[in-house]
Amino acid sequence: MSTHMTDPFEGKEIWFLTGSQDLYGEETLAQVAEQSQQVAALLEESDAVPVRIVWKPVLKDSAAIRRAALEANADDDCIGVITWMHTFSPAKMWIAGLDALRTPLLHLHTQAGVELPWADIDMDFMNLNQAAHGDREFGYMAARLGVSRKIVVGHASDGVVRAQVGAWARAAAGWAALTGMKLARFGDNMRGVAVTEGDKTEAELRFGVSVNTWGVNDLVARVDAVADAAIDALVAEYVETYDVVAELLPGGERHESLRYGARQELGLRSFLEEGGFAAFTTNFEDLGGLRQLPGLAVQRLMAAGYGFGAEGDWKTAILVRLAKVMGHGLPGGASLMEDYTYELTPGRQKILGAHMLEVCPSLTTSRPRLEIHPLGIGGREDPVRLVFDADLGEGLVVALSDMRERFRLVANEVDIVGPDAELPNLPVARAVWVPRPDFTTSARAWLTAGGAHHTVLTTAVGLEVFEDFAEIARTELAVIDAQTTVRGFARELRWNAAYFRLAQTL
Repeated sequence: MSTHMTDPFEGKEIWFLTGSQDLYGEETLAQVAEQSQQVAALLEESDAVPVRIVWKPVLKDSAAIRRAALEANADDDCIGVITWMHTFSPAKMWIAGLDALRTPLLHLHTQAGVELPWADIDMDFMNLNQAAHGDREFGYMAARLGVSRKIVVGHASDGVVRAQVGAWARAAAGWAALTGMKLARFGDNMRGVAVTEGDKTEAELRFGVSVNTWGVNDLVARVDAVADAAIDALVAEYVETYDVVAELLPGGERHESLRYGARQELGLRSFLEEGGFAAFTTNFEDLGGLRQLPGLAVQRLMAAGYGFGAEGDWKTAILVRLAKVMGHGLPGGASLMEDYTYELTPGRQKILGAHMLEVCPSLTTSRPRLEIHPLGIGGREDPVRLVFDADLGEGLVVALSDMRERFRLVANEVDIVGPDAELPNLPVARAVWVPRPDFTTSARAWLTAGGAHHTVLTTAVGLEVFEDFAEIARTELAVIDAQTTVRGFARELRWNAAYFRLAQTL
């Protein structure tokens, strides 16, 4: 399948900034530089860290630190900075730099060696290896200034430390991908629906995403202009990639419907590529001259890396794109999802998630079936779509809601378990999961938080990456996991309401 998702980490850098001072002399500073390069190299060589780690010269005074911060802000390739105070770097010299820094920050609390050479420790060793309290001096200043950051503790050779740095690097890459991102809405959101509404101006201010509307017939013109030869080639790809039902195969009685699905995909892709869009929405209530609600086309474009939201839901389209970027290169996938219906038998409660058509095949490693069925809404021809069950395993369901003065992310850890029986009469892709900590607590917490009914289901990245993203974006994140209680969750939401109201600038 052709893909829109170029490697979001290619060409991106995370700068490694080491703090020290002139107090210790040139010999000690030379050792600081050598050892900090070794620490940076340990992160750079790790498969868990998907972005280049670029070491920068040791910072010894306020002016150099501020310049480094401004240069990081101005460099589009720099998506984050890691700081480490190798020796004691007096924190007052970091005030101007931290105040100027707008790039995501990770504070690595580490040291050059793993084991202490007990018998050889002298004052030269102590003067060189002062990160244990040098980083605490830095941490104080970052806390005093209210700097958003992730703190990772441990040696850079430790797999846990590398995984934590890697999770943050993915979140930083997601943040960078949203900055300047363009999202095309074909029509408005579904009439009468509340949660798909939202403040698009605030979204651009907070996340950097430009959300604008194009008439559906602008898309129709692209769809109608697709050449037959291109359709022939794409249909051949469908036949090779999927189990296509007989009626849609060349010579089948409904083959023209498949060709129109291919026409839609090619037209949509052309529109999005030419306009530089990374995400889009459609709406079954506003189809203009389209003969089908796009199903197969949307599924394949999501699989190619585009964000998507149904019924004009641009906030979920942002989330899908974000999850695609942050999970790039990892097993699993990400898709638009919706909690559709429940199994409520005591002891067997679970959620059947699906959507009318648009669930991304990145959620399965099986070979999907390509089918055609009536839709029942939209007043158009029967649409073609891929049908499959999501792979079993751990997942994360995330929603984005507009809470008037702020946005709120709600995330629920889930276990995808599959259906209790075959679903021969359900002609859509689907996922079945058990939410943590249990169905009742999860549902009560989700409803209490005002979590949206459209979500992104990701099986590629877990909660830590979204926690890091929320910290970078300074966005509220309400977490439902194995430790959640309804009482504690409600109390946390009240605390959040006070915090985010107070944290806003006047």
